[in-house]
Amino acid sequence: MNGTGARHSPPRAGLWARVGDRLIVGGATVGDEGRDGEVVALHHEDGTPPFDVRWSDTGRITLVFPGPDARVQHFARAGRTAEPRR
Repeated sequence: MNGTGARHSPPRAGLWARVGDRLIVGGATVGDEGRDGEVVALHHEDGTPPFDVRWSDTGRITLVFPGPDARVQHFARAGRTAEPRR
């Protein structure tokens, strides 16, 4: 929170996530499908990296600093529509 007590809005540019979103990371080599996982915790109030991610292939939770091959799939929240993609 800032000094006024107002909540920060998620940034609209760059990589950001909310708990429950899906992180998708490209494979390291051609033909490698890559990995995906659920964002289970944030380290910054504005949703910027790093994220704690539970990987779908292992179930392990790791601290992730996403690289340029990563993207976040945002999901609509109950009573709200999905965030516009920009």
